[in-house]
Amino acid sequence: MKYYVPGVLAALVFAVGAGYWVGSKRVGAGATATVAAVPGASPAATDAAQKPRKLLYYRNPMGLADTSPVPKKDSMGMDYIAVYEGEDEVANSGAAAGEVKISTEKVQKLGVKTEPAALRELARQVTAAGRVEIDERRVHTVAPKFEGWVERLQVGATGQPVARGQPLFEVYSPELVSAQREYVVAAKGVAALKDASDEMQTGMRQLAEASLVRLRNWDISEEQIKALAAGGEARRTLTFRAPVGGVVLEKKAVAGMRFMPGEMLYQIADLSAVWVLADVFEQDIGLVKVGAGATVKINAYPDRQFAGVITYVYPTLKAETRTVPVRLELANPGVLLKPGMFAQVGLAVGGKASVVTVPTSAVIDSGRRQIVLIDKGQGRFEPREVRLGARSDTYVEVVEGVRDGEPVVVAANFLIDAESNLKAALGGLSAGAPPAADAAPKGGSHQATGTLDAVDAKAGSVTVTHGPVASLKWPAMTMDFMLANSGLIGTLKPGATVALTFVERKPGEWVIVKLEGTGAARPSVHQGH
Repeated sequence: MKYYVPGVLAALVFAVGAGYWVGSKRVGAGATATVAAVPGASPAATDAAQKPRKLLYYRNPMGLADTSPVPKKDSMGMDYIAVYEGEDEVANSGAAAGEVKISTEKVQKLGVKTEPAALRELARQVTAAGRVEIDERRVHTVAPKFEGWVERLQVGATGQPVARGQPLFEVYSPELVSAQREYVVAAKGVAALKDASDEMQTGMRQLAEASLVRLRNWDISEEQIKALAAGGEARRTLTFRAPVGGVVLEKKAVAGMRFMPGEMLYQIADLSAVWVLADVFEQDIGLVKVGAGATVKINAYPDRQFAGVITYVYPTLKAETRTVPVRLELANPGVLLKPGMFAQVGLAVGGKASVVTVPTSAVIDSGRRQIVLIDKGQGRFEPREVRLGARSDTYVEVVEGVRDGEPVVVAANFLIDAESNLKAALGGLSAGAPPAADAAPKGGSHQATGTLDAVDAKAGSVTVTHGPVASLKWPAMTMDFMLANSGLIGTLKPGATVALTFVERKPGEWVIVKLEGTGAARPSVHQGH
């Protein structure tokens, strides 16, 4: 056994070596024939395959507009990709000047969605907080115009509903009694002098009319005046009646009290219609028009909605809240709306004419210019600068830059930005001018690694504890990011270690455009921003 094993090993080594030598000789003999037998291969292609390729540059592995003549790594430690002569032409084949090209496979992975621009009537609501108020034109005050005393009350409580003409209280006034007597005497005198001269009859009629005007000026009703004329005797007390139907807001009358001319004894409000005063923010007030419709919701009746009309926009602004009061008028059936109630108001704004619109998600807004990506098909996208107009909650008017029916990217447009040299393509929008500094999100994209702490699917955001970000000079911290696409989260769960690429969509709003699990160790970070 001692001599058997070494002998077997020697035989195996010899067999392997011999087989390798024979195989090499066969491959060498047939190499030329194999190349020549490739269908469609030309001699030029064969020569090109044999020549060494010319290195052009190294490109950013994330598709950013950053190249290098020498090998380097990005901020995430990923190696830049070598680009050889001919590869840059293949990568951009089919893309015209000012367009970006992405492979069809990558377009599907990014979850790109498009929607045609269309003519729409922008229906938008400006929301505002408001409160129910009494219609000032429907408030009536009962204040006698003569001095007297309250003899008896028929309505004795604040908040009591009253009907028009309902007795409120009875008063006694020496002046009132004297005026009644003058009228009675004058009325009898007119009857007694019917056979007298015209001059005497005229004088007596003038005296009677003067007494009658005096009573009417004291708000004595025609019914009471007729009763006075028919009875022929002055009454000691006079009954005051409600001038309108409504609710007693204030009652100062007390039985036996003395009142002076003009003193308010009752205040009655008609609540069959009310006002709602809505506080509209300064930036929205230019959209509010008198005569437009409005909806009102009250916390006390969550299942009901009240309709109103904008009747007045106040000319003053509240400096403390930067709001302008807007008055609405609405019916109040059943007096459900109580003065002082809190209201949530929706004001209808916007024109009724059809305009070219795109979804608000289609616009890449850098603050100084707005860009829309037009889908040209086969992975080609044209970034186009647009001029925007009115907005609704979901759509925005395109005044210039997009035609009706053109397909625009409505989802994953920020991912296209991160996966392509969008900034370079945007340079063509300025007729040969250098690319604008704001053509892409400020500062381009940034990379970090960290731990996924929480996912808010409803808000489309995540909380990540990440390590230092060299491109922004950020220390390690925990912060919230928005997701450019809800599909980015995939199967990742809180606690997973991730690598993320993010951009600044607008000041202070950071959006993740690429998110993937790494399986690396959890970074050691410190809380805070």
